[in-house]
Amino acid sequence: MDWSLFLDFLDQAERLKCMTRHCTNSKGEPESVAEHCWRAALMAMLLAPELPEVDTGRVIRMCLIHDLGEAVTGDIPTFRKTEADEVAEEQAVDRLLRGLPEESRREFAALFAEMAALETPEARLFAVVDKLEAVIQHNECPISGWEELEYDLQRSYGQREADWFPQTARLRAEILRRTEEKIAAEAPEKAGLGV
Repeated sequence: MDWSLFLDFLDQAERLKCMTRHCTNSKGEPESVAEHCWRAALMAMLLAPELPEVDTGRVIRMCLIHDLGEAVTGDIPTFRKTEADEVAEEQAVDRLLRGLPEESRREFAALFAEMAALETPEARLFAVVDKLEAVIQHNECPISGWEELEYDLQRSYGQREADWFPQTARLRAEILRRTEEKIAAEAPEKAGLGV
């Protein structure tokens, strides 16, 4: 192992702790990209007993690396991200992976390709967890920070993906129930106006 390259990669990945996301935490403070990745990995770990046919260890690895490109590009909310933003993030990932040892570079590249293809149960569960973690976080943050379009997005985001597994469909239904409770309590004028 070239420890200098190892530390250089970790230095670059550390930026995910500094990059903030569109959402805030429950105290109204900016959420970092690293915090999102960590809790997505935790969700995958917690889902393991519900989905024994899925290699959740692989899903956890996907969760941990999926936003590496944002160490360079920063986070762009899904409802603002363009195709050019996607390309820039992919190029950033390619540059970051070049500094890894060959074995790690191959593993990370394979995980990114698998996530993009969405053909394996692991990639699909990753997609569910990534989206649902964001919806859960929005339920936990102050509603005063929501943009107008987020009322509908909060009700629909990740639903198609959640339907890939009966267990995550039920989880999404519970998240939606909590979304509707939050809206009714904190923005009653928006209650019942969703999708």
